[in-house]
Amino acid sequence: MSVIPRINRLFGDDGRCFNVAIDHGFFNEWSFLSGIENMKKAITTVVEANPDAIQLSLGQAMLLQEIPGKQKPSLVVRPDVANVYGSELPSYLFSKLIDQAVEQAVKMDAACIVVNLFLIPEQPELHASCIDNINRLKPACEQYGLPLMIEPLVMLPNDEKGGYMVDGNIQKIIPLVRQATELGADIIKADPCDDLEMYHKVVEAASGKPVLPRGGGKASEKEILERTYALIQQGASGIVYGRNVIQHENPKAMTRAFMAIVHKNEDVNTAMRILEEGSYEQTHR
Repeated sequence: MSVIPRINRLFGDDGRCFNVAIDHGFFNEWSFLSGIENMKKAITTVVEANPDAIQLSLGQAMLLQEIPGKQKPSLVVRPDVANVYGSELPSYLFSKLIDQAVEQAVKMDAACIVVNLFLIPEQPELHASCIDNINRLKPACEQYGLPLMIEPLVMLPNDEKGGYMVDGNIQKIIPLVRQATELGADIIKADPCDDLEMYHKVVEAASGKPVLPRGGGKASEKEILERTYALIQQGASGIVYGRNVIQHENPKAMTRAFMAIVHKNEDVNTAMRILEEGSYEQTHR
């Protein structure tokens, strides 16, 4: 079955997508809950800003899907749970799929499913588990016409940085992006590289599949908007941001600022003005 109908639900006429990730509670990590303590409120706030998609676990997906009307964002489902996000890695690492993940996602009317492909130093078993997860999901995704988004994540050693830290080495990112493509990804969700001017090489490695850079940890407004603009100019097909939206004091205005860059090719100054106007409205209403 073709994935094109659901791909078209995710991406605008311009071929771009802004997916807001609000699946962080899945990972049993205290710091990830900031801004999403009240999930219904967090989802409603983001929906009002009208991004293209919202990424959730199946346990929280109904909070989006029960909202009435035709115009709400599409649902992206996260079916794999992992324990790699703490400041210290546990003695046993895992990345496990929920049962019948694709069937459950389809029943929830998801437009896409997203799964990790971790590459953590000296943890080959975890990488192998991720490949097993992908190989289990791909045939079912094909059967039901559900796009498979693969998230290749190259991480720094925990003893070097401590915690969930990205390795921006393009020579590590590109092979993992290519591996994700070879494994059957319909969409790639990849980290930015250290030199943003080289990100077109990451896009090239995806062999025509849309690449949506990941936001990662919370950054300053100017920094994340500048990064977003640079990535779009390098050929990215959109973004997948979570904490840089939900941990902002005005998630709705932040979403609108990102949407302006992604879909209207606005520059950073314009996006900052949208953000400032939204914050002013929130303060004075």
